[in-house]
Amino acid sequence: MQILNKQKLFELLSKRFETEDKKLSQIPDPALLQDATKSAQKIASAIRENKKITLVGDYDVDGVSSTAIMVDFFRQIPYPLEAIIPNRFNDGYGVSPNVLHRVDADLVITVDNGISAVAAAQVCKERGIELIITDHHTPSEILPEAFAIVDPKLCTCQYPFKDICGAQVAWLLLALVKKELNLKIDMREFLDILTIAIIADIMPLVDINRTLVKEGLKVLMYSSRPSSIIIRDFLNKSVITSEDIAFQIAPRINSAGRLEDASIALEFYTATTTNKAYKQFELLGKLNDLRKATEAECTKEALGYGNYEDNVIVVSGENWHEGVVGIVAARLVEHFGKPAIVLSCENGVAKGSARSIGEVSIYELIKANESFLSKFGGHKMAAGLGLLEKDIGAFRIAINESASKLDPNDFIPKEQVTGILSTDDIDLELLALLEQFEPFGEANLRPSFLLRDAEVVSIKLMGADKSHSKIEIRQFPHARKTVELIAFRTVYDMPDDKKISCSYTVAKNEFNNRVSVQLLVNKIYSPL
Repeated sequence: MQILNKQKLFELLSKRFETEDKKLSQIPDPALLQDATKSAQKIASAIRENKKITLVGDYDVDGVSSTAIMVDFFRQIPYPLEAIIPNRFNDGYGVSPNVLHRVDADLVITVDNGISAVAAAQVCKERGIELIITDHHTPSEILPEAFAIVDPKLCTCQYPFKDICGAQVAWLLLALVKKELNLKIDMREFLDILTIAIIADIMPLVDINRTLVKEGLKVLMYSSRPSSIIIRDFLNKSVITSEDIAFQIAPRINSAGRLEDASIALEFYTATTTNKAYKQFELLGKLNDLRKATEAECTKEALGYGNYEDNVIVVSGENWHEGVVGIVAARLVEHFGKPAIVLSCENGVAKGSARSIGEVSIYELIKANESFLSKFGGHKMAAGLGLLEKDIGAFRIAINESASKLDPNDFIPKEQVTGILSTDDIDLELLALLEQFEPFGEANLRPSFLLRDAEVVSIKLMGADKSHSKIEIRQFPHARKTVELIAFRTVYDMPDDKKISCSYTVAKNEFNNRVSVQLLVNKIYSPL
């Protein structure tokens, strides 16, 4: 394991970026997206002809963000747009036939969904509704019959960067609509919402995603959008990072669609006064607290059903809350170190979510066993699926059989420890060095460091329910300096040998206008 100082760390991190960051002006032309120009022309003519346009979004952060960007854009034209975000519990996912029963429109546009909506496209055709699908999920062999499909993952699409989220596809399309209608709308003003979508949907923070997130976090700091003002007030920091969004903002926005209705989050994003935005944000906070409690209960139960022998953990439970099964799957991945599928069963039907690890494509594994399923969709690291409860056992055996043929190295988690850092190097100068390589996230992970057999000086439990640990350690036997580690969601007991081995990251802590270095535990290892 490499022993690092600040200079060596700087050199290591510099190697991640072979080229300079792109500027906003270097983002590839949206017209390179297949069907995007055709779609923009259709939307522009629908507006000119005063036709009724309905937008159908999705209930996760990316879907709500995509919808909010569209709503705000149409509001600035101004033009009336009906925006529908399906309810997870009553409507199911995306532009389903269920949703179309309540749509009365000449043109339907989807954002962050639709690539697998074959049945819904047929309903549109029968009703004489023109359909434009904008999505970023992996297409199946059979595509819906629509006027246009804008999805960078179509094998015939020429857009040079494929790993973009649904909100980015919508934003790029709107740039072409702006051009068609010769509007004076500044597309940069949507970057505060766009950056939240990119981070929350775990897009790789490289290439244009890195540029958009960097710029978007700046826009978030000065935007006059009421929701952005509330986010700034809530975080109360001089600089907002991608991790602030990932851990504090995205879960709140997500909680609406998970537990109740995503319209609560949409109303937060599109609020025209800070008073309205504040009320919606308060509601999102309460839903997020409820989500945490529901998730903890479900996780406890699900952990008991997992089989350590399996390559893919498949568990199911009667009436588990549909809105938290994705997070529970992520917890199972952490616990078992394997891909996990968590299914909620009701009236003989199972619906659930899958999460992956390492280089394993959970989407391809599920696709290889689609004969057991009524529906599925997603991408490499996360997917959704549905099947009959009676088929779960056979599906579990089949997907494990498929997984047994994969390279065992594909299952190795991506947690790469960068090296060993002396605690003498942990200071504000180190924070400044790390900040040069922000934003951290998927494909540009925050550096992780190793502590090996450090002496545990003391342990204090923190939080209202004493569920977090503050661990004071001395890295080397004769070191004068001790440092504190924070282990969230972990009750850590003093080990018999008073030693700890773990990986940790270095983060900035701002409290009462004071900046300090905070060490966050990633993973505690058994003795090394």
